[in-house]
Parts: sequence; C-alpha cells; structure tokens
Amino acid sequence: MVTLQYTIKDPAGIHARPAGLLSKTAKAFRSEVLIEKDGSTVNASKLMMLMGMGIRCGDTITITVQGEDESEAAEAIKAFLSEHL
Repeated sequence: MVTLQYTIKDPAGIHARPAGLLSKTAKAFRSEVLIEKDGSTVNASKLMMLMGMGIRCGDTITITVQGEDESEAAEAIKAFLSEHL
C-alpha cells in the first residue's frame, strides 16, 4: 500500500475536466486508488463520486493506492496531481 498527501493548488479545485482525467488515470491500473478528504473516501475511478467530494483549492487530500501495480499507479497519480492540480 502506498499513501500520498497532496494539497490542491488549482484555483478551481477538482472540477469536471481534471476529475475526468484523474479518473481515467486511476482506471489505467489494476490497483485500487482511493481519495480521502475530511473523513470521506471515494474510489478515484468513480468520476461522479470524485466530483461530489467538493475538493477545493487549498484542500489536502490523501491518496491510497493498493494492488499489484501500486508503485506505478502511485507515481502516475502523483505526476498527474503535480501537472494538473
């Protein structure tokens, strides 16, 4: 299991476009990618649930990746967050 924390820097937070791209990135791996904010946890591959979290600029999220390709998935998610959010 790999756990990361990231503070959202995008002024719009996680809105439709980056949420869709994040979901697509998570779906590309066999590992489960979970995103947690303020005690709520959702599967990152579930677009509508991800958008429903209301993640805004300045919020810190915790990403947990667990599965057979967790290292590669965690690196891809980390790179995505750095580039897009």
